[in-house]
Amino acid sequence: MRSGSTRGAVLAALLCAVAVLLLGACGREEAGRETEPSATALPWTLSAPTRSQITGAELGTDQRTVTITVEVPSGPNPCVRDLKANLTEPVGNTVPVQVTFVSPSGDRGSGCSRTATARARVKLPEPLGERELVVGYPGAVFTAEGARPPALRLCGDLGCTPPATGCTTGSYEQAVKAVNAPAHTFRNAEHCDGKWLVLDISWRTGPACDDPADSACTSQLGDRWFYKAGEAGWEPFFRTATGGCQAVQDREPAFPTPLCAPLEPLSPSLHPTHSPSS
Repeated sequence: MRSGSTRGAVLAALLCAVAVLLLGACGREEAGRETEPSATALPWTLSAPTRSQITGAELGTDQRTVTITVEVPSGPNPCVRDLKANLTEPVGNTVPVQVTFVSPSGDRGSGCSRTATARARVKLPEPLGERELVVGYPGAVFTAEGARPPALRLCGDLGCTPPATGCTTGSYEQAVKAVNAPAHTFRNAEHCDGKWLVLDISWRTGPACDDPADSACTSQLGDRWFYKAGEAGWEPFFRTATGGCQAVQDREPAFPTPLCAPLEPLSPSLHPTHSPSS
C-alpha cells in the first residue's frame, strides 16, 4: 500500500506540473495576442473654427435664437462631432459666443483635409437687439443693424459702424488699411478736403538698434497715396513719389490743385526704390 501511495503521489505531482506548464503556455499565448500590433485610434481633440471659418449668422423670429454657420473639417471618414455654440460672459454691448467641436483633423492620417459647412445653434437669454454678436476669439462680429433678416451682417476690420469718409483720424486709419500698408506704419502728413485725400505714410526699416542717432537704425521707407471718397470709405487710385500735380492729374484730372500743388517730392529715404505704380 505504501508503494502504491508513493506512486500515486508522484503521478499527482507530475499531473500538477503538466497542468502548470499548460496553463502557463496558455497565459503566454494570450499575452502574445495582446502585444500583437493593432491599429492606433486617432486622437479626437477639442477645436474651434478660426475667424475666417465663421461665415454667417442668422437670427430667429424670436430675436433670441442664433444659428451660426461655420466651415469644419471634412473627409472620407467622420471628422466632426459634438459641434456646439455656447454663450460666454458678456462684455459691454456685446454677446460673446464660442463655437467648438471635437475632431481628429490634427492628425494627418485622419484624411480630414477638406471642409464642409455646418451649423451650430444657441439661444440667447434675451433678444439681441442693438448689441453685437461676437463669435470666437479673435471674434467675427455680427450685427442686426443694416442686415437683411434673417441674416445678421458680418462687420469688417473697422467695426460694425466704421467712421464716415472724411478728414478724421478714424478715416485716415481706414485709408492706411486700404493699401495693405506694412505693420507699424505711421502717417507723416494728410491733405484732405472730404472728397479727396493725399496720405504720406512710412515705416521703419533696417536693423534693430538701440541708438536712435544711428541713421541705419532710423531709416524709413514710405509711400504717397492719393484717394477719392467712396461708399465704403477712402478708395486709393494712385501712388507716386513725385511732388506737385502733374502725375496725379494725368491720372485723375478732377483731383483738386490746392491739395497737390504744395506737395514736395518724397525724399529718397522715404520712398521705395521701385518705380511708382498705380
